[in-house]
Amino acid sequence: MTTFRDALAAGPLVLDGGMSNELEAQGHDLSGVLWSARLLRDDPDAITAVHRAYYAAGAQVAITAGYQATYEGFARLGITRAETTTLLRRSVSLAREAAEATTGAGWVAASVGPYGAMLADGSEYRGDYGLTVAELTRFHRPRLEALAEAAPDVFAVETIPDLREAEAVLIALDGLGIPAWLSYSIRGTTTSAGQPLTEAFALARSSDAVVATGVNCAPAADTAAALALLTGLPGVAYPNGGGVWDPEARGWLGAQDEIADLAPAWLAAGAALVGGCCRVGPAEIKELAARLDASTTGR
Repeated sequence: MTTFRDALAAGPLVLDGGMSNELEAQGHDLSGVLWSARLLRDDPDAITAVHRAYYAAGAQVAITAGYQATYEGFARLGITRAETTTLLRRSVSLAREAAEATTGAGWVAASVGPYGAMLADGSEYRGDYGLTVAELTRFHRPRLEALAEAAPDVFAVETIPDLREAEAVLIALDGLGIPAWLSYSIRGTTTSAGQPLTEAFALARSSDAVVATGVNCAPAADTAAALALLTGLPGVAYPNGGGVWDPEARGWLGAQDEIADLAPAWLAAGAALVGGCCRVGPAEIKELAARLDASTTGR
């Protein structure tokens, strides 16, 4: 059986787009602290429908709805530890079911969001929570263990804002037997916390578990310059679809970026996993998949 590492080596692979924007397009209210993770309990069929839409659009990898699914976050709402474990595993099984119902061969990436996602205050775009590496490792390890039991093809360790948390996640990944990509939230060519991306990518290279590194939930216009700093690992790029998020209006301001037009530059800079994050939907992924297919087949 082909492994995710093998598929990545034969890439490029098309990732999906934003989970939250598609759920909101279906009419779901995601204003609570759990964001899309709430629907793992309240409406799992809605999550499956989004995964199916992205697979049908041409995505080869689905990122699960577990970005804000944590033991600590669910506990604040009275959800038990046992139920949280069930919901974490469900995030993987929903994506797997969608793959089997559409392409029959899609890859499943278990989302592992940063500590800041649990805080629900935007700190995943600032970093430096005042916690030690050991404290952050203790936060991440139980969730990773629960997700590993559901056998995803890869961990999507995403929107990591600084090197301290990246180091903690790499420690927590040790011995789980699941490969991971590690992608950072950025400001230009630094992490959100201000460290050089050259150091961030070097840290990713230090782990045998990491199969790709790059950026996500970032301005699309900054992505190529960030990827140009990559060495030694395939790149991953799934930026936002353009504009600026207005937290008061709970909406995006400004024009959308044409992800499909920008993606060839990401590939040229070493990306092997490309897709979109916030404000990128199935229509954009369909166009991106068609563009990549044309570039790799020469059509």
